[in-house]
Amino acid sequence: MKLHLTETFTKELPADTSLENSRRQVFEAVFSYVNPKKTTAPKVIHVSEEMLATLAISKADSTSDFFKNLVTGNEIYPNTKPYAMCYGGHQFGSWAGQLGDGRAINLFEIEHQNNHWKLQLKGAGETPYSRNADGLAVLRSSIREYLCSEAMFHLGIPTTRALSLSLSGDNVLRDMMYDGNPAYEKGAIVCRVAESFLRFGNFEIFASRNDVKNLKILVDYTLKHHFPHLKNPFKECYIQFFKEVAQRTLSMIIHWQRVGFVHGVMNTDNMSILGLTIDYGPYGWLEGFDFGWTPNTTDRQHKRYRYGNQPNIGLWNLYQLANALFPLIEEAAPLESILNEYKTNFESESLQMMKSKLGLFSSDENDSKLIQNLEDTLQLTETDMTIFFRLLSDFTTEKNGFELIKEAFYDIENINKNIKNKWQNWFEIYANRLQKETLSAIERKQKMNAVNPKYVLRNYMAQLAIDAANLEDYSLIDELFQLLKKPYDEQPTHQKWFAKRPDWAREKVGCSMLSCSS
Repeated sequence: MKLHLTETFTKELPADTSLENSRRQVFEAVFSYVNPKKTTAPKVIHVSEEMLATLAISKADSTSDFFKNLVTGNEIYPNTKPYAMCYGGHQFGSWAGQLGDGRAINLFEIEHQNNHWKLQLKGAGETPYSRNADGLAVLRSSIREYLCSEAMFHLGIPTTRALSLSLSGDNVLRDMMYDGNPAYEKGAIVCRVAESFLRFGNFEIFASRNDVKNLKILVDYTLKHHFPHLKNPFKECYIQFFKEVAQRTLSMIIHWQRVGFVHGVMNTDNMSILGLTIDYGPYGWLEGFDFGWTPNTTDRQHKRYRYGNQPNIGLWNLYQLANALFPLIEEAAPLESILNEYKTNFESESLQMMKSKLGLFSSDENDSKLIQNLEDTLQLTETDMTIFFRLLSDFTTEKNGFELIKEAFYDIENINKNIKNKWQNWFEIYANRLQKETLSAIERKQKMNAVNPKYVLRNYMAQLAIDAANLEDYSLIDELFQLLKKPYDEQPTHQKWFAKRPDWAREKVGCSMLSCSS
């Protein structure tokens, strides 16, 4: 297996002078060299053929012992030196100090067809940034990350990718719900792939320590390799850099809102500088449409990272990044202008996104009111977001709207007359609004189905795959993996997955309640 290696990160950025793999504070360094932990009985259980092609790795190579050992940390690719990144972060709104790659080890970077990729193992052992943890991951969280990162890509959402999912052969002790009942689980490793794994926190850590020299080195490196159109590193370029990060962040979150995805842990150390969805922990898709829903048990009380608050948290996190970049810019006004622009852009882009979901492509001054009315009505009774919007594409003025969408209701038997009337009133207004559109019903349906997925990775689906995998049956991982490659297609043979969350999953751990435990 021959890869075209590049070494920009480790050659151009300052390394930790200590080679000791001990938990400690690391200063004046972007990363520390560290090798993955060797595992007892590694086994690759799934590989993304699409990512193999993207990285120029043959299918034959992916079945070799060398590939298996590489993606499980048991062998190091020749002439490479794995490393873990140093970064800080705000967690749940408070500065947490140094965090870093506590269970992620970057293997190397490669170039193929003018694209640059970094490969990283998640769950491959401790690093200087592991704090009190072991740096390992378990099968359940690894399956969730592996499936979700690829599912998000095919939904058209910026994201890190995944190359492989492997068992380590070792057991890992975890307290899944943080309730004092730890248990051993199967250990696993995901090989993640991205153009960059840099986060807001990589910049925050230097600013927090007044290390402007290394902050500038890191920002200049980021511009050179990831924003090359910003030619010369000086103040105007730094301002433009922040503006583009803000735009990418907003675009990513608008996509999340479009499909009903809730990240669950939008700490600044989980925010990609490239606007990629990164770090799939206690995520979830909305089942019932609910702005107040969060999948994260740790966040159940304050719901900081609830669905409806994600755009605001994106802005809050950008404020922290602005503070981190301020020493290089030394002017608050241009940064404040960009942050204010984010608010304005969110309003306009969110409106356009919701209009596209409703098949509205012309302008009408009452569209905001129509959307607000819909969102209010959706929350009167538990209504499945994915199913509702997918069924809506079949609406025409000749059809009974309420009858069309009733499959989306979780408790159709107990919907009262008042709620039915509100739905009928909304459909009347919607039908009148559609009269102003020039597209045919067929064209509108095609456009709506291109933004309203039929299939998303619901938590209960992931849990079924996890339960089967714990019994050494990996077929459901592949079935979901293939299904989620075409989330907007009808896929009649997979119709069973176009369904509401089953009753058994409503309160089941892993389906409705998730922690950060991995």
